[in-house]
Amino acid sequence: MRWKEKLIIALDVSDAQKALDIVERLSDYTAVFKVGFELFTTAGPKIVEEIHKKGKEVFLDLKFHDIPNTVSKAAAAAAKMGVYMFNVHTSGGFEMMKRCRDSVSGICAKDNIRMPKIIGVTVLTSLNNEALKGEVGIQHSLRNHVKHLASLAVKAGLDGVVASPHEISIIKQHCGKDFLVVTPGIRPSWTPPDDQQRTATPKEALKKGADYIVMGRGILQQEDPIKALELISLEILTA
Repeated sequence: MRWKEKLIIALDVSDAQKALDIVERLSDYTAVFKVGFELFTTAGPKIVEEIHKKGKEVFLDLKFHDIPNTVSKAAAAAAKMGVYMFNVHTSGGFEMMKRCRDSVSGICAKDNIRMPKIIGVTVLTSLNNEALKGEVGIQHSLRNHVKHLASLAVKAGLDGVVASPHEISIIKQHCGKDFLVVTPGIRPSWTPPDDQQRTATPKEALKKGADYIVMGRGILQQEDPIKALELISLEILTA
């Protein structure tokens, strides 16, 4: 897989036209753009359609987390939009994830729709060991919790998980090399830290085995996003 196929650019903006301008401007650097809460809440499903019209794929990052019936219906709706990938929270449990997978598989077979990749969110990159134990109440280590949730995702038939670069190796060892790992928290070495705790550079993440790296602020908040992407591409190629 070429590096451009591994990079997902996050459209972390609230304005649909601004998002489409970014897609237009940065289309040479990636095949997939991420649509998250902020953009989807303001622009709705129409933004997915508009990105598709520009010949690009969509990672729908809405992190579905609800009772199995509700999530399975939301997942089917995502599949009907033709998204390349979407995610659910693994902490919703095995039944929620399995119902989601079964619902999507059924609707894709029935309507002859391409099967999207279904990815389970493990532990948010904004959390560290202390927060996981003191705030969330999970008493075993963060790495063990991620491994447990990834195992649950495998059992439920998901295609992979979202995890920080710090957990890539343990997931690949435990779940197999073909189980996808999508890594947010990617920061070029020359950008300042933010609210994400478990981060890595693009080169570090890819060397550890990330299948996809998600980058937003590290690109879009730079004075010249094109120059930032060129520097990032050089870093990625050395991996």
